[in-house]
Amino acid sequence: MIGRNIFLFAVGAVLMSQVPSLLGLTDISEPVETTQATAPSAPPSPARLAAISADDRGHFNAVFRINGRPVEGMIDTGASLVALNESTARRIGIAGSRLQFKHQVSTANGKTEAAHVVLDEVELQGVRVRQVDAFVLRDTALSSALVGMSFLKKLTSFRVERGTLRLSQ
Repeated sequence: MIGRNIFLFAVGAVLMSQVPSLLGLTDISEPVETTQATAPSAPPSPARLAAISADDRGHFNAVFRINGRPVEGMIDTGASLVALNESTARRIGIAGSRLQFKHQVSTANGKTEAAHVVLDEVELQGVRVRQVDAFVLRDTALSSALVGMSFLKKLTSFRVERGTLRLSQ
């Protein structure tokens, strides 16, 4: 009886070891010699830098290019998104008819409605960011553009040093 069990165990072990190859589940092939190609290293692209001096009140105002058009605005780290008024939005090519004022937002002046848009490009002194989320507010709710975190968070860094805001990309 023990001899028979040993025989069956041996047959089972042989079968189990051969099942993967019978089913084509093994990848037995001759080793292929491989070499790793390395691309020539490109020189690192130079960082783009911008600097804005604070005004007498400590605000960082500048002329930005939004969708290719000049727009006066202020950096606002307390703003989640770039914010434009309707007149500025129209001037940079955002059609008023496609704006849907369906978002409730809180501003320094209280609550108001806003329309979400995506700006093609926001640029300051060569620092350029594409596909920037923004809100368009009614003219009565916002007098000038605010450049918020939706622009700033796409930069490599931003910091204030001795009254100057430095942006790098």
